[in-house]
Amino acid sequence: MTIALITVTEDEADIRLDRWFRRHFPHLTQGALQKMLRTGQVRVDGKRAEANTRLAVGQEVRVPPMPEAPPPEPARPRVSERDAEMLERMVIYRDDSVIALDKPHGLPVQGGPNIARHLDGMLDVLRFGHEERPRLVHRLDRDTSGVLLLARSAAAAAKLAAAFRGRDARKTYWALVVGRPHPLAGRINMPLAKQGGPRGERMTAAEEGEEGAHAITDYEVVDNARKHVSWLEMHPLTGRTHQLRVHAAAALKCPILGDGKYGGAAAHIEGMPGLLHLHARAIELPHPEGGTLSVAAPLPPHMKESFEFLGFDRPRTPPAKRTR
Repeated sequence: MTIALITVTEDEADIRLDRWFRRHFPHLTQGALQKMLRTGQVRVDGKRAEANTRLAVGQEVRVPPMPEAPPPEPARPRVSERDAEMLERMVIYRDDSVIALDKPHGLPVQGGPNIARHLDGMLDVLRFGHEERPRLVHRLDRDTSGVLLLARSAAAAAKLAAAFRGRDARKTYWALVVGRPHPLAGRINMPLAKQGGPRGERMTAAEEGEEGAHAITDYEVVDNARKHVSWLEMHPLTGRTHQLRVHAAAALKCPILGDGKYGGAAAHIEGMPGLLHLHARAIELPHPEGGTLSVAAPLPPHMKESFEFLGFDRPRTPPAKRTR
């Protein structure tokens, strides 16, 4: 391949330069791209650029000769009829740009060590006649249930990702925590740091002088069963791994019910389900085609059981809607 000048199209507007390269040259490693950027081989409108440079429609990207692509990956395993039916039942909203799912507890969103069955590997089922495969624009933990959004095109993915990145997406989580937080409402501003361990990587509160990722969560106690369990509504203003779980356990000293990873034995109550009680209740954000999209998901079965046992009055789940 010789040097090429490629013009940025409308559906590529506002994406990072490194993501633009991943889209056009998926075999190119981040390290190889960084070397090309450092040496000035890659340019945008004739000027040096950084990996995080955001592109505009009509700009020209100078692409040097690329390494040869590796052999194609083997085809994805066929999705079973049972899984296909499950995925279709998970759809709670759909239009030409967005699909919203009610992800169940226990289903991994992406693959990893010892994870062969995951949502990302089954998304072809949700094409519904579209040429493009739906793509993830955010994540939920395996054991967190609730609203998960998919983009049905590259253009929609870029706009949804920008909404999440720019805090234009208001995310509401419901959690049952052990104990009663004080104060009953407030803002948690606790940076998080990664820490290795025998059971895999985990997040912790960054210690003084330690570099940590900025993490902010607003919370409010909706109801409580004496002082044993509280129902929290939580709004993460940042999107760090396990942010709500660490903030509940480390900042509020009230671990999320069933969260043995961050709460240990204190996160379990005899007679109640031992599963993680964290639910992505709702998302409200700008729709890629204009207006506002609001989607909510009902509680998963184990949290319904706990709400009924504790006597918490569950509000009805409003239908998904797009307002213009």
